[in-house]
Amino acid sequence: MDIIPPSGVADESTEVVATAIAQHERWRYPGEMTRTHEKVRYSPESKDGGYTPVTAASGVEQAFKFLEGRWKLVILFHLFGGNMLRFSDLERAIPAVSQKMLIQQLRQMESDGIVRRIVHHQVPPKVEYGLTDWGQALCPALDALLRWAAARDPRESP
Repeated sequence: MDIIPPSGVADESTEVVATAIAQHERWRYPGEMTRTHEKVRYSPESKDGGYTPVTAASGVEQAFKFLEGRWKLVILFHLFGGNMLRFSDLERAIPAVSQKMLIQQLRQMESDGIVRRIVHHQVPPKVEYGLTDWGQALCPALDALLRWAAARDPRESP
């Protein structure tokens, strides 16, 4: 690769190069090539915004991972509609779930950003759970999934 000296330098003798370096002038590459040694700190967005079969399957798989767990969907349906429920109310609403499992499921959904936990500092302690806006946005998707499952003809067995 040829290195082109800064503008105004015609002779490539040792003196000229030493002078250019001493003056901290920038050397140019032919055609001002882009630098590739720097890390790209962003991921460029796709132009069409569409999904390929692989990316669509991966995205749906990731969405299902947020909802996997025996009690997460039951908890979600109790919290839909802006309901804020205390932990004890959720325990009563879902009597088959153990306290440990309910706590685990709520913590996972809280860390995923689906559920928000509000602690009221009082005696006795009061903790309420509700859906975040992102969690509430699941309602139409789950309703559509419910309608899809109900539309299946029971005579068609696998």
